Formats: sequence, structure tokens, C-alpha cells
Amino acid sequence: MRLACAGAPHLTYCTNIHAGETWSEVKQSLETHLLAIWSRATGGEEGALRGQGGRGADGVGPSARRRCGVGLRLSARAAAELAEPAELDAFRDFLERNGLYVFTLNGFPYGRFHGAAVKERVYLPDWLDEERLAYSNLLATLLAELLPANEGLMGSVSTVPGAFRPRVRTPGDAAAMARRLVEHAAHLVEIRRRTGKHIALALEPEPCCFLETTPEAIGFFTDHVFAPERARELSALAGMSLPDAEEALRSHLGLCFDACHMAVEFEDAPASLAALRAAGIGVHKVQLSAGLRARVAEREPATMARLRAYAEDVVYLHQVVERREGGGELVRYLDLPEALASLEGAKAAPPGAQPEEWRVHFHVPIFRELEGTLATTQPELATLLSHLRDSPATQHLEVETYTWDVLPEDQRRGGLVEAVARELRWVEERMVGNGSVGADVGEGRGVGGGGHEVGASSGGRADSGVGANSGGRVDRGAGAER
Repeated sequence: MRLACAGAPHLTYCTNIHAGETWSEVKQSLETHLLAIWSRATGGEEGALRGQGGRGADGVGPSARRRCGVGLRLSARAAAELAEPAELDAFRDFLERNGLYVFTLNGFPYGRFHGAAVKERVYLPDWLDEERLAYSNLLATLLAELLPANEGLMGSVSTVPGAFRPRVRTPGDAAAMARRLVEHAAHLVEIRRRTGKHIALALEPEPCCFLETTPEAIGFFTDHVFAPERARELSALAGMSLPDAEEALRSHLGLCFDACHMAVEFEDAPASLAALRAAGIGVHKVQLSAGLRARVAEREPATMARLRAYAEDVVYLHQVVERREGGGELVRYLDLPEALASLEGAKAAPPGAQPEEWRVHFHVPIFRELEGTLATTQPELATLLSHLRDSPATQHLEVETYTWDVLPEDQRRGGLVEAVARELRWVEERMVGNGSVGADVGEGRGVGGGGHEVGASSGGRADSGVGANSGGRVDRGAGAER
């Protein structure tokens, strides 16, 4: 679905909220949940998206006149199964019948993502492994098959932030990841030559990972991915001139900017986007998400009880970034139970070292407001949307609240379909206010590309310099190894 605002970005939600590791399971979730969500979001019971909506060709999905986007998550197994020609043809028919189009893939979790402990295994295989390259190549090939043939409509695939931080031990590891990314870029260049489809890979910075903050991402891309030797490698692999190789690296490799992750890092999102633009690093997708914000200075009992309820989840990592008194030092914890345990020892901390505020990597419904000492980073997301409304940074917007199954029960009232539909409506109301457009997707008219922003190069790795509250770095637990 395209939004009627500056840049006319495409809005969707990520289907990683639905369990399913085989293509059969993914297909069933799309038929069951995706159609219901878009029907509700585009004019269902509440009719919140004015003047549009309706039913698709099979009488179930959104209006074919107003085509709706799909942010598709495929495990490695599901991707291999979808690659069968008969399955691809059937899926394309499903999309067409229901007024849907795929423009972005979530290629972050390679394997199982629901119903069992995932934790730090979610990053494996990473960009130190050949299997990550093979998986990403397959996803790009599939997206080229699914992406509408409109001139200018690019596709994006989000991926892990290089690796989990303890896996990257030497500068040689960083260089090895960059070389593997160049190999993937050569695959994307070949796809563009063969099909005319422009697809970009988007690395997604996340707490306790190799790429965690915006300055770290700028440093990696400047020092490694866009380094002269990488351009020479792509030139040789893809048989292109050196200037064309330099441009191809920037157009095919960039970032996925996750609003929750950046808020957890106490970054100012508009300032971070400006820094990326100045460094010539493309933001190929923005994930619209919110995490928890807790004032822990008083150890208020109700707040601690609520945090312990969130900490009961054993499936995902919920990294915590702690800001200490005075808004200075930032301390990182690998998971919420570890952070909770640290509060006992912090009672004896000297003045200035007492915990003041936590930001927790626990995706919560973006429309839901929590007040008091336990709230969410919704205000940071609203600020980001306001910025994007006036200063487009990407063509791809994706709501991502994959934690539905592990949210405390009171956060799941109303059901998944209504919750995701409300998230989509919440975004649209802030970006547009009076409806969206979507008739031109898949009907032979150009809809605008995602592209990339190229400006003067700038680097830097410190945790300061991006955002007003960036502070210094102190790591706790497994995420501390550099």
C-alpha cells in the first residue's frame, strides 16, 4: 500500500509475526491472517482508512483497486520450497487474485523463529558463514520473481547486522564479512541485468551485535564495504567498470533502520538518518516498531513486577540499554533477566552511577500507550514518522511486532488481526491523515524507487555524536566482547 505523502512510500507489516517455517505453513498463515488484516486495515469493521477498501477477486482480501503490500518472512526451508516453479506460479496467482504485491523480504531469521528458544541463535548463520550468503542470494532471486515489474519499484531484503558481537573478534572478521557482502552485491547486479529488477540488501543494526549503533554502521560501511578494494572486487566479479562498481555497492548494500533498536540505543532518529545520508549509506527499509521504556531509579514495585512479566519470555533476546544518572553513561545487558538481577547490586553504586532509565528490546504494539514509570518508545517512533513524512528517507516502511505470542496476556486483548490492522492505521494516520493511494502498483505505471542517498563520506565509531542521548559504552554479559 502506498501512502499519499512525500515520497509515496510503501507500507506493510512483516509476516514474521506469524509462526511458520515451511512454505506450506507460511502459505496457510497468509491465507488466514494476511487477508484478514489487510481487509480490516483497508476498510473493514471500523473503516478507518477512509473511502477505500473492499474485497479482492476471491471475495476475501483487500480491494484489487487498492493493492496492499506484503512484507514476507521466509526461512531457508520455506524459501527453498517456494523456489519450485509450481509453487511460485501458484503464489503469484494468489497475490494477483487478492490485490497484493511483495516488495520486501525479511531475511534475518534463517531458521525457526517461533515456539522454541531462539535467543542469540537468531543471528546464525551470519555473514561470517557461506550459508548466509547462499540464503540471501536465494531470497534475492525469489524477490526478483515476485516484485511487480513497474519501472522504479525496488525490492529490499533485511538481514542480520553482520553477526552477534562476540563472533567478530578481529579486523579480519569484519573484512571477511565485507567480502561476502560484495559477493552478494555481484549477485544483485546480475539479477538487475537479467530482469531489470533493483534489489537491495539491508543490514539491520541491533543491540549487542557487530552493528549496533549508527556510528558503528557508518564506520563499517566506510572502512570496509565501500572501501576501494571492495569496489575492485565487485568490478572483477561483475565485469563492470570501477566507477560503476562503486555506485553498485552503494545502491545494492545499505541498512534497515529499526525504530525500536535505535530508540533502545537512545539515538535521535532524525539525526541518525541525517548522518547516514551524509555518509552515502542507503536506508533501504525502515521498520516501524516500539520497545519498552522503564524508569528504574525508584525501583517502583509495580514497574518491577511488569518488567518481570516481560522477562518470562524464553524465546527471544530482550537486550537492555541502561542510562545512568545525569544522562551520561550507557550500560548494556544481553537480556532482561540479567538486567533485573543487576539492580540489586546497583543499590550500593556511588552517586552518578545509579540506573536511571532502561530501554528494552521487546517489540510491543506501536499503537498502545503505557504510562507512568513503565512506558514505551512510541514517542520516538512518532517523531520518526513525523520526520519521514516531511523528509523521505526510504520507500519501504514495515511494521514489525513479531513478539505477539510472547507478550503478557493483557497486551494481546482484541486478537492479532485487529492489533496489526490498528498498527497499520496508526502509522497511516500519522503519515497521511486522510487516506492512501495504491492503484498504480502492478498495473504498469512507475511508482518510484527506494534508491539511496549519496553524500559526502563520513565515518566514526564512537557511541557519541549521533543523537542527544548517545552517551558512552559499558557492556555487561555476553554482548560485551568486542
